[in-house]
Amino acid sequence: MPRIVADWLADHVDLPADLTTEQLAADLVRVGLEEEEIHPAAVSGPLVVGRVLELTAEPQKNGKTINWCRVDVGPEHNDADGARGVVCGAHNFDVGDLVVVSLPGTVLPGGFEIAARKTYGHVSDGMICSVRELGIGEDHDGILVLTRAGFDAASLAPGQDAIALLGLGDEVLEINVTPDRGYAFSYRGVAREFAHSTGAAFTDRGLPESLPTPPPGPTADGFAVEVDDAAPIDGRVGCDRFVTRVVRGVDPSATTPPWMKRRLEGSGMRSISLAVDVTNYVMLDLGQPLHAYDLDQVAAPIVVRRAVAGERLTTLDDVDRTLDGEDLLITDSPAGERGARVLGIAGVMGGASSEVSATTTDVLVEAAHFDQITVARSARRHRLPSEAAKRFERGVDPRLPAVAAQRVVDLLVELGGGTADPAVSDLDTTVAPAAIELDVTLPSRTAGVPYTPDQVNGILSQIGCTIAEGVAGYVLVTPPTWRPDLTEPATLVEEVVRIAGYDQIPSVLPAAAGGRGLSPEQRTRRSVARALADAGLVEVLSYPFVSEADLDALGLPPDDARRTALRLANPLAEDKPLMRTNLLVTLLETARRNVSRGLGDVSVFEIGLVTRPAVDAPAAPQLPVGVRPAPDELSMLAEAVPDQPRRVAGVLAGAAAPAGWWGPGRSVDWADALEAARLVATTAGVELTVSNDRDHLPWHPGRCARLEIGTGEARRTVGHAGELHPQVVERLGLPARTAAFEVDLSAMVAAANGEPVVAAPVSAFPAAKEDFAFVVDASTPAADVRAAIVAGAGELLEDVALFDVFTGEQVGEGKKSLAYSLRLRAADRTLSADEVRAVRDGVVEAASERIGAVLRG
Repeated sequence: MPRIVADWLADHVDLPADLTTEQLAADLVRVGLEEEEIHPAAVSGPLVVGRVLELTAEPQKNGKTINWCRVDVGPEHNDADGARGVVCGAHNFDVGDLVVVSLPGTVLPGGFEIAARKTYGHVSDGMICSVRELGIGEDHDGILVLTRAGFDAASLAPGQDAIALLGLGDEVLEINVTPDRGYAFSYRGVAREFAHSTGAAFTDRGLPESLPTPPPGPTADGFAVEVDDAAPIDGRVGCDRFVTRVVRGVDPSATTPPWMKRRLEGSGMRSISLAVDVTNYVMLDLGQPLHAYDLDQVAAPIVVRRAVAGERLTTLDDVDRTLDGEDLLITDSPAGERGARVLGIAGVMGGASSEVSATTTDVLVEAAHFDQITVARSARRHRLPSEAAKRFERGVDPRLPAVAAQRVVDLLVELGGGTADPAVSDLDTTVAPAAIELDVTLPSRTAGVPYTPDQVNGILSQIGCTIAEGVAGYVLVTPPTWRPDLTEPATLVEEVVRIAGYDQIPSVLPAAAGGRGLSPEQRTRRSVARALADAGLVEVLSYPFVSEADLDALGLPPDDARRTALRLANPLAEDKPLMRTNLLVTLLETARRNVSRGLGDVSVFEIGLVTRPAVDAPAAPQLPVGVRPAPDELSMLAEAVPDQPRRVAGVLAGAAAPAGWWGPGRSVDWADALEAARLVATTAGVELTVSNDRDHLPWHPGRCARLEIGTGEARRTVGHAGELHPQVVERLGLPARTAAFEVDLSAMVAAANGEPVVAAPVSAFPAAKEDFAFVVDASTPAADVRAAIVAGAGELLEDVALFDVFTGEQVGEGKKSLAYSLRLRAADRTLSADEVRAVRDGVVEAASERIGAVLRG
């Protein structure tokens, strides 16, 4: 985000003398430039200019040599003998040099507080500072000698305030700029917005007439430039303007003046060299990115073209990059082949082969206008969010290149002693912005504020638009070149509302339509969440992005449908490019993270969407930008959207009931997961049929329940519950015997058909109780026995519960005994003994016929 140094902003707009950083932030907020942060002054306390009077080198036993210095820090700060004693370990200064001294009480960047202290046999009454200690650069090899850094010795005196001299007492405002307002990434743009907010006088220094030397027109001998973009991407030409200027005889030893360094560093950019600093300074000032080449390392013509497969470039950050066919490149022809060598990625970053070095004397200045989308794609593709790319991808004024290049030339001539070459190249194919037809009543109808036509026209003129009369009630508005975001009436309405003031828009609470409430699915979702939370589970939210490794951890076989996942074209994280196909894959990661941090007892659940694409699903069409898609295109898009059912999943690990003086406690087991799944079904208003499923990872093959709803041909699986497979538990680092469930909530809601859960009526008549113990094969599921009992008992059955399981010699090898308790009741009468006997006979008969059960005596 841009950082604003107030005295630099004052170059473009009149600032009040008493303007505070807080007030500046408030003024900019009114026009939509939000305050991100106010950075406080870097240094506080007595930081002063000092003159070295004496310097005595003193070798130490450890092999190090220190300097014992007597420094004149001004009458106000000197000791009685006219100086202060300071110990210093650096050796790049001498007697008579003017340096920066932090006296006791000074606080340097990073909270480093200076105090008098005894060291090396002396009392060091302060510290002579380096660039890095002052927070104005990275150089830590020696002391900052002011005269060598470009300060005029005649203007310096011992005791002078160094905070003001170095600009270390300035607060800096950092602002947040929305992506559609790239012009605000410059002092020129921010000053314009300050003028809109306060009415202060604005001087546009981005116009040719604002320069001391107006930019000259192109000449026949200008450095040759060609744009070869015959097959542009998406119909957009990558470069429509390219200006080059040459400055010869620049002194390579010339340093960046302190005032420019201070402004650059206050704006968040470090000083590198004079030529680079000048291009960065003009970019921050006007908003036009520029690039400086070593002229001796570049051969004409420069060719702007798309990359060819296999081309590579080592960028200025010393990274070797493989280029993409959509990358727009700056190239030259040193070997005779046109455009053979890559000099840089257009609008993003230059290459190392042609950069300005410590020996450069002749500088080629580039100021160009590149396509926003092309630059944005290249910057993201190569992960290079450079300062130039940030501006180009938001839109740069195509009229700026010649002005910005001239400003760079003037500064290099003034500060580097160079000479401007009369040769100028300006390849310009830009087109003027198109006029927009605007109904002058549209802002009022949109915002609910009565803007007059004169007010609308005045505001649009104020932001730089040209207004012409249209048909009755309409005006033709031509946006300024620095506002590429103004493309339709809605964007002009936004400008009117913004400049007039958002605070003028009344706050009107819309009336809710009567009779509307939550949908059945919303009610069910909330009820399920509430029921699980009441049962002791904690609701969590996890990101829906996974990797193949996450699916491998669950042990899913290669042909499992859950491995058919949707791959994101632009994932948030490269290591998780897939959309989850089940909830457990992300919920187990949440459980694992909690366990790894010492929380051994975990009971968590999540309600969320999963993405289940079909294997033969059609590809989504590439829809046009800026126009409404045709109905058939929208239909094709809808067909390509994968199914996204809502699911509920839970993970339970550790203790279900803690141990204590009351007893040994109890560990979580498969039954807890099954009971939680049953709770979801009951809350959703459906009945589950439970059966064993021996082959459904990540669950244990012998402790996994398949959960189904419906009957007959309409019967369908909606989930699973039980204990996780030991290998899955081990891979994820979870406690032994961890249990989990996952069910399809969308399917349950559809099965319930939106009908509310109806409470069963309570009978006033007494219940009859009967107990049965059936001997069945050990492999017979208890659910099958229960189903037989329910079928045989008929409509008088109110409840059935399994209360005992027994195996042993008494029932025979390979057998087990299941004991059930039945509660029978009629709604309109007391049951007779004959009715109870008939139910008993029916239960025994059904159990025998269906599963071969034998009533245990």
